[in-house]
Amino acid sequence: EDTDDIVKKKITRAVERKPSAPSSAMAKVIAANTVSDVAIPVPETESDLPSLDFGNGDDFGDGWGDGDDWGGGSGTTFFGTKLVGERILYIIDYSASMGGIKDKLMRKELSDSVNKLPHDKKYQMIFFAGPAWVAGDEVKMQAGRKAATIDAKGGGKYDWVCKGGAHNWVTDGKEQQPEWIEATDRKIKASRKIIAGDKLVWGTDWRGPLEMAFRMDPLPNVIIFMTDGSTGGGANAIAEKYSSLARRKGLIINTISLMEPRAAEAMKILAEDSGGTFSLINENGQKVKAGDLKKKAPKKKPKKGKK
Repeated sequence: EDTDDIVKKKITRAVERKPSAPSSAMAKVIAANTVSDVAIPVPETESDLPSLDFGNGDDFGDGWGDGDDWGGGSGTTFFGTKLVGERILYIIDYSASMGGIKDKLMRKELSDSVNKLPHDKKYQMIFFAGPAWVAGDEVKMQAGRKAATIDAKGGGKYDWVCKGGAHNWVTDGKEQQPEWIEATDRKIKASRKIIAGDKLVWGTDWRGPLEMAFRMDPLPNVIIFMTDGSTGGGANAIAEKYSSLARRKGLIINTISLMEPRAAEAMKILAEDSGGTFSLINENGQKVKAGDLKKKAPKKKPKKGKK
């Protein structure tokens, strides 16, 4: 019998591939290396699901922010008080009563605090006693301690007059305006040398350095104000005036009383009313409560008698 040969037709699939879509719209294609009698079409679909492949497309942005408060990130500390801000101002008591252990504690802590400043910060140091001056300026106290002249290291002279007593000093003529310092290695090294070398001066008046702080342009973000004593009978009124001004200007004042609780009330007002904190520091450089400070025993008078 005649037989008819059955010829099976082979199906050839020519799939034209299109360019790959972006990562957010890629479709998975399954390819086989054998031929089947059944044709399986490859659907063209778009997926709304994000791709798991990382790229520089529309999944993630370029980096992370480092903001903290005023865009400055980390800061430094002073006797445990954290100082964070783009512009940090130190107002430090360099009066004669700061001698001895207070002097050593203050200089070491201030030097360490400045040394820890990040390089993206700006800072300045105002020292005060009766008069006030920018750290590194030369203070010339006149005979009788009735007046003083500040010879600024950048040029210029600024006169101060004592109106009576250690707590009543005012400017006489031109007023000094401190400039900001970039926290570079070279500037910080120079500041640490100044901290170690500047001499203590007679008097204690809080008004001068605070007035200088509010003349700065731009203003500080945060101030650390440290003293070992009061500024006379009007300390509370002075604290209320400058804390109120700081609050209106958006400036935070943190206060430190070094081994002396007598100024605690006024220092608390100056700090807390401006949004800052107050700390009382003992002879070991630690924060304590007012009642925890060791009281000095009164000196005994020598008995009269034969030598």
